[in-house]
Amino acid sequence: MTTIVTNPNDKTLMGRMDPYLAIIGPMVMILAILIFMAIVEPARYFRTSNMTLILLDAALYMPMAMAMTFVITQRGIDLSIGSIAALSGIVMAFLIKQYGFPVWVAVPIAISLGALMGLVNGLVITRLKVPDLIGTLAMDLVYRGLALVIAKGLVLARFPDLLTDIGRGQIPGFIPIPVIIGLLTMAVGYWALTQTHFGRYTIAIGSNPEASAMTGVAVDRHKVYSYVLMGACAALAGVMLTGKLNAIQATSAPYFNLHVIAAVVVGGTSLFGGRAAMVGSLAGVLLLSMMINALVTLRIEFFWQSVASGVVIVSSVALYTWMQKKDRDGAQSFMAALRSKEAQKMLRFAGLLIAALILLLAIGAGLATDPTPSG
Repeated sequence: MTTIVTNPNDKTLMGRMDPYLAIIGPMVMILAILIFMAIVEPARYFRTSNMTLILLDAALYMPMAMAMTFVITQRGIDLSIGSIAALSGIVMAFLIKQYGFPVWVAVPIAISLGALMGLVNGLVITRLKVPDLIGTLAMDLVYRGLALVIAKGLVLARFPDLLTDIGRGQIPGFIPIPVIIGLLTMAVGYWALTQTHFGRYTIAIGSNPEASAMTGVAVDRHKVYSYVLMGACAALAGVMLTGKLNAIQATSAPYFNLHVIAAVVVGGTSLFGGRAAMVGSLAGVLLLSMMINALVTLRIEFFWQSVASGVVIVSSVALYTWMQKKDRDGAQSFMAALRSKEAQKMLRFAGLLIAALILLLAIGAGLATDPTPSG
């Protein structure tokens, strides 16, 4: 769902497309990756096993992207989701390994713990009036520290099959179980955003919190609800990560926050609040997973993968930040704003960044050689 300022009398093609440009953006980039890989590495990239790997990677981030869409739409941010996922996974692992809890009991406890940590985040922000950025960053240190204290450097591994099925299992002849879980969370999030008061209040608070409060919306309480949802979804991701790796440690999930926030913003949800794009968040998650997989397929070193990921994120976020500024400033036509001098400079710079990324991919593909066994 998107909420964008447009001219209601504009019946042109571009005028009708204006509300959907945020979703079209990541879809175009996905198409570009598919075309590039179809030219460079079609056999390895498009094989069924590799497509499954992409979906499994994306599924891990879908629940968090769904919840983060609500948080960012109401002008919030949560930098603690990686630590919440790790701490929830550690607690679940100890319940299973040390205390003999069955998986079907330990998993709900872990998710409830994540919701509790989300509640603490929400109360720190609404009751103590700590800014979202600082509050969640501080709580990230708290949760990560607790995970380190509890784990004491241990790597907990070898869990029951039920847990590994949650992380990487597959229904015979069907898509993997984590993908089903991820898509279900995105579907529930889309329904909540478009069909419930919770979604409408989220957009209203992001658009104008003062006006929302004057109309009777309990702004602080609604923010707490969003952070509780974020904590529960981060814990679910921690459960899925533990099942996927069949192991968990206190330092797991260090970059969850960057990946999820980037996917949501690339998908068209406004950092300024008031505009959400749940389908765009799904597209953003798929885009980042496909891009990282493409870099691995091209055998580009991990450090260069980080460079390429940063280029794509910076280019995408710069584009959407400009688009959201256009919305905030009340521009009536996307094409009219696109012809401005500021937009032309931004597009030229983004074009240079993307061209550099394409050159990097081409060099990586050209230098790629199959590893030869030693001895």
